[in-house]
Amino acid sequence: MKSSAIAVSGLRKAYGDKAVLDGIGFEVAPGSVFSLLGPNGAGKTTTVNVLATLLKADAGEVSVAGHDVATETRQVRAAIGVTGQFAAVDELLSGRENLRLMADLKRVRPADQVVGRLLERFDLTESADALASTYSGGMRRKLDLAMTLVGSPQVIFLDEPTTGLDPRSRRTMWGIVRELVADGTTVFLTTQYLEEADQLADRIAVLDQGRLVAQGTPEELKRQIPGTHVRLRFADPGDLDTAARAFAEAGPARDDQELTLRVPSDGRSRSLRALLDRLDEHLIDALEFSVHTPDLDDVFLALTGRPSAEAVSR
Repeated sequence: MKSSAIAVSGLRKAYGDKAVLDGIGFEVAPGSVFSLLGPNGAGKTTTVNVLATLLKADAGEVSVAGHDVATETRQVRAAIGVTGQFAAVDELLSGRENLRLMADLKRVRPADQVVGRLLERFDLTESADALASTYSGGMRRKLDLAMTLVGSPQVIFLDEPTTGLDPRSRRTMWGIVRELVADGTTVFLTTQYLEEADQLADRIAVLDQGRLVAQGTPEELKRQIPGTHVRLRFADPGDLDTAARAFAEAGPARDDQELTLRVPSDGRSRSLRALLDRLDEHLIDALEFSVHTPDLDDVFLALTGRPSAEAVSR
């Protein structure tokens, strides 16, 4: 567990008779993005609060940055940064003053130099002396994350950091997260945007009703869901007919107008090689072929039995 940036085993948390977290476990590699997905009420924020020492677990072992969250709380807090669902900035202070306050609280020196670097990194220099109350939603989010980075934490918890942001601001935040990871920071991300997890996460865990129902890379999770297929496009109807007969046992779907055939496949290299060999055996030349897998919306629906908030809002 020491080699992991975050290590969780048998984590349990209940409120009264309701088990919010029912013995979950996972590990997060240093310098990676780990995304926790789940419906509203699944236990994502509770997990973050336990890992960030804001909430005491009922049972289980949890270490962050090599420190036990129950017995080494001070060391954990010194190693982490937390950004919640709502920007925690003081609107009566300017952007510069918010950052300076955080630097003073964390006793970071030289404070002015640290604040200046963060303002520049987050493209807030021009608005540094304006009140945070005048900032747009995207600017407040950037300021909030900049405040989290004061003191250079090893592990950052981002609890739905782009909720409510417009697509442009969201992509700006994605770029910042990628830069943090490139610098060696570990990011623990909860999000309701599946595209966000797909874009950023090295590994994903899906939490539903307090239990982890799946873990893996985005591609591994997509491959677990039926629906992966190879799409073949042909030059003429004759080749399409021949290919349809050659793969008849697989139950392919054909489109005579587009001259395409969809052949179910797991998308792995061995399966693709066998498919291409079958084409060669029947002297068929496909103009194009591509592998199509389910997206994370499909994964989310299959694992939790309900569509994601992102899919519902479309």
